[in-house]
Amino acid sequence: MSSNPISTVVEVKAHKQRLTAAQRLVRFVRSNLDPRAYLHLFRLVNYYNHTHVVPRRALRLGRGVALSPTISFANAERIELGDRVHVGAFCTLWAGPSTGRIVLGDDCLLGPNVLLTAANYRFNDGSPVNEQAMDEADVILGRDVWLGAGVMVMPGVSIGDGAIVGAGAIVTRSLPVGCIAVGSPAKVVGQRNASALPSSGSALPSGGRT
Repeated sequence: MSSNPISTVVEVKAHKQRLTAAQRLVRFVRSNLDPRAYLHLFRLVNYYNHTHVVPRRALRLGRGVALSPTISFANAERIELGDRVHVGAFCTLWAGPSTGRIVLGDDCLLGPNVLLTAANYRFNDGSPVNEQAMDEADVILGRDVWLGAGVMVMPGVSIGDGAIVGAGAIVTRSLPVGCIAVGSPAKVVGQRNASALPSSGSALPSGGRT
């Protein structure tokens, strides 16, 4: 006889609650009269203002930049975007609080939910973590870099011209020109054709406007 207990699985059948038309009407009226909903709306407006609207005025932008209205910025005075950069929905661009910059070269494309951060908390200086100092280092993307959905780029990383990073990758080390990288941590798995790479020249924005 086995010493391992045999677990018994009890099947429970559940159904989603179905509301009548009258119940839906009552729920609608109550939700529109609930002051907590309007308080939360003000909080959302405040959040949007201090993470997007106000920081956007401090960005250095090139020509033809396209930015989703759901991007979150931090320390935007240290963020510079080159010409024709496209940044997708719900991306997060967090420059460092004192020195760490984020610089994107011309024609960069960021898919949705990409995170670029130029600072990270230290973790051996005590507790709690959010009271420790931060290590800062620039994040630099060359021209024509494409980051797929959900990519995370850590402080100190440089990504060469024409590189492509696959969806969900975490980039902890710099990547060379024209590479194709995937995984966590990101590793080079291929190379773009030379004819597909941007022409030679500076990988960084030429100045842009504020």
